Amino acid sequence: MFSHLAGCSLCQLVCLLALTLLAGCASRDLATHDPRSDALSIERALILATAKNALGTPYRLGGNTPEGLDCSGLVEMAYRSAGIKVPRTADEQYRTLPAVDRAQPGDLLFFGDRRKATHVGIYRGNGQMIHAPGSGREVTSVPLHIDYWQDRFLGAAGPAP
Repeated sequence: MFSHLAGCSLCQLVCLLALTLLAGCASRDLATHDPRSDALSIERALILATAKNALGTPYRLGGNTPEGLDCSGLVEMAYRSAGIKVPRTADEQYRTLPAVDRAQPGDLLFFGDRRKATHVGIYRGNGQMIHAPGSGREVTSVPLHIDYWQDRFLGAAGPAP
């Protein structure tokens, strides 16, 4: 009887370990690559300059101008400054723009719940993201190494040359 119970416990332990490994495989790694700033394309430089100029802009749902921005509106405005048209919502951007394995400055970072991208930011470089965080807040730059972003990361897109 004892060997049967030990065998069941071992089976449960192996199953738990396998599930843990599979869950780890399902998560996306937030990988980045920071080339020298003088190696960035003019489009990426314009995107980053526009995003940096937006720091401190108040959040406004549906906003895509310097008077007020939401997360995807910040992306739309920054990319428009570089002559690049992008879809309006974070989820549309996530589903239609070309994915990249390693984000470079000027690329987009998407966050959500695996079914839908609910937030987007612009990779600034040096492990930082510029984004419009939400109601009552302002466009800001935040570090990406914290668990909040790591746990919600869906992927990156690089529509700029």
